[in-house]
Amino acid sequence: MDLTEKNVIEHLSELRKRIIITLSFFLLSLLASFIFVKDIHDFLVKDLHDKLAILGPGDILWIYMAIAGFSAITLTIPVAALQIWLFVKPGLKKEEQRVTLAFIPGIFILFLSGIAFGYFVLFPIVLSFLQSLAGDQFETFFTVDKYFRFMINLTLPFGFLFEMPAVVMFLTRLGIINPQRLAKTRKVSYFVLIIISVFITPPDFISDILVIIPLLLLYEFSITLSKIVYRKKISLEQTMLQSNEKTA
Repeated sequence: MDLTEKNVIEHLSELRKRIIITLSFFLLSLLASFIFVKDIHDFLVKDLHDKLAILGPGDILWIYMAIAGFSAITLTIPVAALQIWLFVKPGLKKEEQRVTLAFIPGIFILFLSGIAFGYFVLFPIVLSFLQSLAGDQFETFFTVDKYFRFMINLTLPFGFLFEMPAVVMFLTRLGIINPQRLAKTRKVSYFVLIIISVFITPPDFISDILVIIPLLLLYEFSITLSKIVYRKKISLEQTMLQSNEKTA
């Protein structure tokens, strides 16, 4: 076995270890979330005036699993981020290790912010708008399956989409991307974000606008953060280069 094959096997073994740890934590979180799933369910439906209906005995089990899975994903985000950092850590310099490690709390906070935006801001507006379309012509009747599918599809994607600034800063710090490249691909990125917005929202113009605007602002905010990180990275590299020249 040559050195290259040995390195590949070691990297795959390390990756397997990180994946197992992440999945194990997810399963533990899923179990813990399922224990408190009724409390979580009661919180999510506290603003509803009527009880949700079920059309079959399997509906309630499905929704409890969906709620528990939603909670488990949220709890696993910082652990998954830490495992990714531990996987790439050997290839980073000490200063890069310290800086990139600091992104992990930010990733979790941004994920929670995205969930909060989807649930507390977007979800009530879209739900109210769709109910107003029914007016007095239709009897509003929510099933537990339809209601929670709609809620999860409208909130969970925002948890991941709000990670954009942290991911951009992380990749900028590693030198994979830079603000100039982000600015050049602005039009393409806008198009992709608009497609994503249309895909994850209900088929109405108001919902699309409510999603598109925050995502475009997030992209511009990410470019600004990338510029700050890039300037600091260049400044640090120049300082280290000057220090090495004086030492030599």
